[in-house]
Amino acid sequence: MTLATVPYWGQTLIKVLLVLIAVPTATALIVQTFLFKVMAHMQSRLGPMEAGPHGSLQLMADGGKFLQKELIAPARADKKVFVLAPVIVLISTFMLYVVIPIGPGAIGEDLDTGIFFALAVSSLSVIGILAAGWASANKFSLIGGLRAAGQLIAYELPLVLAVVGVVMMAGTLSLQGIIHAQTHFHLFGTDLVAPFALPQFVGFVLFLIAAQAELTQTPFDMPIAESELVAGYQTEYSGLLFLFFYIGEFGTAFGLSAIAATLFLGGWWVPFYHPTGLWGDLFGFGVLFAKTMGIAFLIFWIRFTYPRFREDQLQAFAWKVLIPVALVNVLATAVFKVVIG
Repeated sequence: MTLATVPYWGQTLIKVLLVLIAVPTATALIVQTFLFKVMAHMQSRLGPMEAGPHGSLQLMADGGKFLQKELIAPARADKKVFVLAPVIVLISTFMLYVVIPIGPGAIGEDLDTGIFFALAVSSLSVIGILAAGWASANKFSLIGGLRAAGQLIAYELPLVLAVVGVVMMAGTLSLQGIIHAQTHFHLFGTDLVAPFALPQFVGFVLFLIAAQAELTQTPFDMPIAESELVAGYQTEYSGLLFLFFYIGEFGTAFGLSAIAATLFLGGWWVPFYHPTGLWGDLFGFGVLFAKTMGIAFLIFWIRFTYPRFREDQLQAFAWKVLIPVALVNVLATAVFKVVIG
């Protein structure tokens, strides 16, 4: 029996279950690999070593700790909004994975407007973060929530504009279609088949910088600056609700890395090899996973390398640098399309 022979409701149920498994698994992989180990070794330290061989079970220990912690809300907090806010952030992360193609025939939902859907649902986290800051009845949390909202709105623009160049070159909003466009793209009219990262290198860099800001990771972590705001909008959260924010951040980091790999590096595709069927999907998943982990490495490398921007520097960088460069890149892409085709 193949998935195509399963009733529609069955296919939907299977896809939902796979996404529900994929997000926590991706979060665990990225935290264990980069946060606990790779960056620890880059900084000449070992990272967690006690739980399991070489600290491999540290995430299970942390998960058990979070589940045992009591859920506490401030006395003056809006309890319903306080609980709902991290759920909104988590839902945004889960929806992001629905349209990411992991193989020639493996995708949650192949929407004609896939990249538009991905960018739209990733923006929903702003609502959850702002709600968390307001509902906590804490001035630090409110300031953190307002900072996060301003930052995410500002960096959504260069993120979208970076994608516009790819969409113009591919001629489609479908993520699967963008991958197929790269399989037939010849660099500068030559016989060299190349991913969009080469002609859209500026867009690629813009996307990575904007994605870093969307994740509120260093150097764009003013919304949760511990030296000023304790933990920003997360200050009053504990236990499972804090874990939802944690999964939302690192799950989204993996998701945005996968989208960057899809848009600029060809996703599951590699030149001169086009497997099909189940083996093609498995091979494509391996290729996409390798590319995603490579991009995630860059994101976390930046996170542990550069100091934090001040709030005015952070906003100025978006409005005075990234957005003008992104607009120039869109104009250059338009000229490129007309001249070379």
